[in-house]
Amino acid sequence: MWAALLTLYVVWGSTYLGILFAIETVPPYVMGAIRFALAGSGLLLWSFIRNPRSRPSVREVRDAAIVGAVLLGGAQGLVAWGEQTIPSGIAALLIALLPAWLVVLGRIFVGERVSRPVALGIVIGLVGVAILAGPWERTGRLEVAGLVALLASPILWAAGSIFAAHRAVRPTDQVRSLAIQMLSGGGVMVVIAVLVGDFARFDPAAVSDRSLLALLYLVLVGSLVGYSAYIWLLANAPLAKVGTYAYVNPVVAFALGAALASEPVTPRIVAAAGVILFAVALIVTARGRSARVEPEEAAGGDLRPAQPAGAPAPGSASPSP
Repeated sequence: MWAALLTLYVVWGSTYLGILFAIETVPPYVMGAIRFALAGSGLLLWSFIRNPRSRPSVREVRDAAIVGAVLLGGAQGLVAWGEQTIPSGIAALLIALLPAWLVVLGRIFVGERVSRPVALGIVIGLVGVAILAGPWERTGRLEVAGLVALLASPILWAAGSIFAAHRAVRPTDQVRSLAIQMLSGGGVMVVIAVLVGDFARFDPAAVSDRSLLALLYLVLVGSLVGYSAYIWLLANAPLAKVGTYAYVNPVVAFALGAALASEPVTPRIVAAAGVILFAVALIVTARGRSARVEPEEAAGGDLRPAQPAGAPAPGSASPSP
């Protein structure tokens, strides 16, 4: 279990830097389309090899495609787009607020109860964002746009996760469902890349070795290895432990960004990081304690079990990356 957890901590924490290097010479939505098309195709082939008789229903395919479109095409696409102007460590920090948005949207759409510690964690998290993006430091227009994209990304992620947990049909083959999600997300990114002109700006001959290696890392390690570890943990580890990746990934992302990309780590960023990570830890811990104390109400036979606080539905990447 701890080997899988450490894999998740390091792999998903490193994907933010991988995205930063990949989009240096590959436009973000082209990069995402290639990444998820290759990873999804590989998983689909593997699913047929390991379980050739599995036949998902039309409803399962539809729901997996919806989850992939929202989580990968929408939320993950915004991560890549935002990292054009925002350092990878800060991107990871903003994405770490996912547990707060899961609580907020869960309350709005499915009436989930919000305990006082969780509500306090949400308020503290917003204070951390205010410290990070406050008006006391000049910010250019593109940087503001990147911050907005990275704040919107976990909101989309939370919406897709709630749909996966409370509305989507439980997949009979988790790996094939994950492959469909990736292929759907990649298809959405293709459409967006056409609309925003990413394909027009893409020059394969100009792709650097570093971008190419980063893209291969995102496909083979970030998607295939990272998601395999995540799916195994969901089935074999306590959900509270799985959810700890939400506040470990930003630490890994900050360390790698500073060491390998010379990203700044100012006192203001350190203060904001401390506040946000404390808030995330408070929310994840409080929700995990609540899940142990109060049995979850049955949601219906076809509904997928809720994911751990802060954790994406299988096949999405935090919107990790």
